[in-house]
Amino acid sequence: MVHLRKLQLKDAEGMLEWMHDSELMKNFRFDASNMTRQKVELFINNSHHDDVNYHFAIASEKDEYLGTISLKNIDLDSRNGEYAIALRRTAIGTGAALEATKLLLSKAFFELMLEKVYLNVLTNNKRAIRFYEKSGFVKEGVFKKHVFAHQQLNDLSWYAIFKEGHVNEKI
Repeated sequence: MVHLRKLQLKDAEGMLEWMHDSELMKNFRFDASNMTRQKVELFINNSHHDDVNYHFAIASEKDEYLGTISLKNIDLDSRNGEYAIALRRTAIGTGAALEATKLLLSKAFFELMLEKVYLNVLTNNKRAIRFYEKSGFVKEGVFKKHVFAHQQLNDLSWYAIFKEGHVNEKI
């Protein structure tokens, strides 16, 4: 069982753990190898005052930081927002991501009243794509050679989940 809570300074070490894990970072568009504790703490502090990007800690029953899940670029007029998730290696395969995703989608659809939550992922990140599809996201398209990451241009796949196609009641 996991819960979502505001990021706290005590989460910085866990965040740096996944950011500095070169194997995990192969699947991300961005390079976090230069992230420092100071930069992560600044991100955490700024996250408490951001009305467009909601970043949450995925926390265990004992409040251990397992990862970060976000709803970014929230557009209340257009009623959509962008999903993102990153887990510590120890949390991968535990079901924490699926549980956290359900909680975040519930917030998006029933608290913020969004109609659509979308994401983008490197097309070669097959594990993440399987997870997104298992979570109910549907592929909307591919932007070919769209993002430069890992020393090359990569295709970017776009996925979305809609309120009406997701559930008719709170999760």
